[in-house]
Amino acid sequence: MAGSGIKGTTQLTAGSLTNYTLLYSVPTGYYGVYNISFTNTTNATVTIRMYIGASTTGSPVPSEAYEYQTSIVAYGVFERTGVVAGPGANFVVSSGGSATNVNIYGIETSTS
Repeated sequence: MAGSGIKGTTQLTAGSLTNYTLLYSVPTGYYGVYNISFTNTTNATVTIRMYIGASTTGSPVPSEAYEYQTSIVAYGVFERTGVVAGPGANFVVSSGGSATNVNIYGIETSTS
């Protein structure tokens, strides 16, 4: 999915910080600059995690943690911008809340 625009979107509904979801994988042969947005659609504070690395949905390793135990207030938004990732990097997310929307968008360029 090289190019620009929305790369992935999901709603995290499990309400468990250890139920990981693969949001997006950078295509082989590309690197990109990404913005990741978490939206809490509930009336309670939620805690989120985000990992960037080789792990997919199983059990990300601690060294891949990009955001860990980050709180988002009720109906709030948390966003990271300008995140650079290389070929094959995976964006893995989780939320302790029952309704957290996550979007990733950006631009990708060929490495060749």
